[in-house]
Amino acid sequence: MFVYVLICAVVLYIWWWIRDSSRIAAITNKYVLITGCDTGIGNYAARTFDKQGFLVLATCLTESGARGLKQETSERLKTVLLDVTDAENVRRVGEWVKEEVGSQGLVLVNNAGIMGTLAPMDWLSIDDVREPIEVNFIGLIHVTLVMLPMLKKAKGRIVNVSSVGGRVAASGGGYFSSKYGVEGFTDSLRRDMKAHGVKVSCIEPGLFKTPLSDPNTVLKQRTQIWEKLPASIKEEYGENYLKIDAAKKKKLNLVRNSDLSIVVWCMEHALTSQHPRTRYSVGTDASYFWIPLSYMPTFVQDYIILKNKVKIPTTDAM
Repeated sequence: MFVYVLICAVVLYIWWWIRDSSRIAAITNKYVLITGCDTGIGNYAARTFDKQGFLVLATCLTESGARGLKQETSERLKTVLLDVTDAENVRRVGEWVKEEVGSQGLVLVNNAGIMGTLAPMDWLSIDDVREPIEVNFIGLIHVTLVMLPMLKKAKGRIVNVSSVGGRVAASGGGYFSSKYGVEGFTDSLRRDMKAHGVKVSCIEPGLFKTPLSDPNTVLKQRTQIWEKLPASIKEEYGENYLKIDAAKKKKLNLVRNSDLSIVVWCMEHALTSQHPRTRYSVGTDASYFWIPLSYMPTFVQDYIILKNKVKIPTTDAM
């Protein structure tokens, strides 16, 4: 019986590997629109796809980001400034993309995103929470809706960059809420677009060494919030809270992934595979900690996550 099960498992794995490895004809005749290319994963993806011969349309938030990218890429790559939270800007970029693409077809990689302020919820204002939701979730949806007619016409692909933070929420702020939203939007979009021949995938990176997750920036933002808090909240958390929290975060930063190419490989597979995966979980921490944790009961998740948070004095529950 064991041998039979083992043979079946091996056969299924070989079948899956062959299916997963099959690629479509080169999509170098289609344009690849990538958002958020100033730095980090988006920048690396734009440079990589350009070297591979793709027709890359890269959006950047800043002129300096666009200039830097152009200096490191071929003449094929074109840049455009885009703030995904600016509705008029998104509309204009949509018109620009339509003119550039013409009849050649389009695929979309929604990568633009920010971390926002990560801190306990009772430290934050609604604006602190709203900012990453506007960029990571609402902005992503708006860009997708504007590009959707071109994507449907070309039977293109859509790749949404989410996060393991869309599977397990580990801290306060709008970041995790925005990524949970991306997961839900991607699922509904994938099902809606199936009849139109548009394939939709979601990439869930773990913690990578990019400006998005720079520990100094995260600590600076948290310190600025702390300094403005009422004395009553500081007393609740204790004066040493930030110091202890920073020490705990240092341990977390030791497991940050440094190889951005594995995320870009997922993007490339989602764009060129005959059978793109629904989700790509990428990074050592994602594969061996966060994703397994996401399947565990909530009380187990709570225990593990809270065990790694700073302990504060408890109050009697009602």
